[in-house]
Amino acid sequence: MTQNKNMPEEKEAEMATLGCVFLEPKNSIILLQDMLVVDDFYYPQNRLIFRAMLDLQAEGKSIDATTVTSNLTVKNKLEQAGGPDYILELATREYTVVNLETYVELIKDASLRRKAINTLADLSQAGYDLNVTAENYIDYVEQQVFELAKSRRVDSFYHVATVTQELLEQTERNAKKNTEITGLDTGFNALNKLTQGFQKGQLIILAARPAMGKSAMALNLAFNVSKMNNNAKVAIFSLEMPKIQLLERMVSADAHIKLGNIKTGKLDDSEWVRFNNSLNKLNSMNLYFDDNSSLTISDIRAKCRKLKADTGLDMILIDYLQLISSSSESRNESQNEKITKISRNLKLMARELEVPVIALSQLSRKVEDREDKTPAMADLRDSGAIEQDADIVMFIYREEYYLKSKSERKGEADLIIGKNRSGGIGTVVFNFMGEYQRFKEIIKEEDK
Repeated sequence: MTQNKNMPEEKEAEMATLGCVFLEPKNSIILLQDMLVVDDFYYPQNRLIFRAMLDLQAEGKSIDATTVTSNLTVKNKLEQAGGPDYILELATREYTVVNLETYVELIKDASLRRKAINTLADLSQAGYDLNVTAENYIDYVEQQVFELAKSRRVDSFYHVATVTQELLEQTERNAKKNTEITGLDTGFNALNKLTQGFQKGQLIILAARPAMGKSAMALNLAFNVSKMNNNAKVAIFSLEMPKIQLLERMVSADAHIKLGNIKTGKLDDSEWVRFNNSLNKLNSMNLYFDDNSSLTISDIRAKCRKLKADTGLDMILIDYLQLISSSSESRNESQNEKITKISRNLKLMARELEVPVIALSQLSRKVEDREDKTPAMADLRDSGAIEQDADIVMFIYREEYYLKSKSERKGEADLIIGKNRSGGIGTVVFNFMGEYQRFKEIIKEEDK
């Protein structure tokens, strides 16, 4: 295969860009310092001249052929920058400042191409290192390509008039709806009122101590979201339970059949009818299971990207956050550092894919050591980054679990909204039917 060894470059655009700075230094350099970096220039002499211009701007000095020449002379870089004749040529050529942004785009395009070529060359070379496992190598490749993709462009500011138009259109769309729900319908009225539904780009944390029913609640939400939102597409990652157990729980909740009966197959005639009807219903729903127990955040992101490209994607559910494998090769990485990275990456994934991401999380054991067992933000396990990155934090609490027969709230469970960046906080009360893996909302009089 014949290869063109010439690196992408835009010599004339580089010269024109520098010439525009000499022509209108004040406005041009302010624009360029936010759009270009020195390494975006391919030619060494142009990199040196642009660096000198940036230094002069930072020092509050005027930019012209004389000051740039002086700056480079002090650095002993004048000859490397083409000498005084080259600088004078740039300063006296006739360029059109109106075309400056076009010149910049040409420079950035060539720069990004070079960066991609160099990155892929480095990745190819790294593949020969036998001390790195194939899994870690692939993860490294994906990270590098992802970083490369993020550098494709830097969004400029949006004038307020642009944003107000977007807000107007969004508000008009929502006004035409017959509901206050602007995101995905959760299937629970009180939860919808507090959140207006789960929104695109949100990271939603569902946390609880073991045996509170957080996996059951998560599956109830996944089922409801798909059912209530035009057969929405939901990706379910279970790092703890195999997919067959997830489906057993969904059928139990939907068909109102005791989970134990499904596991043993001891169903009466009416239960068999409900069982098969539920399976048929689930067959037609867009629920996608992945029960790989050793997934990294890179694995999850890659699979969700592919699913979105292939079929579409509306929500992601992960059970649970602390079980996600670390993609770091550092053996000294603490659990706190690991969870901090995972939490941040889950938020970035939600933003990138424009879907809500629900991640289940364990709570710290210190809940058990105090008299009031009601969970709070400080109980989030392993990292404060979870609270920081999350848009919504929800806790499940069942008084009956702790007080046993002394509890006056038999079968009740609280879904506590402890943080809601874009809505209200409060508590939604449910009946928790553990043998059916089902949460049923208790409708208050004022909500009827």
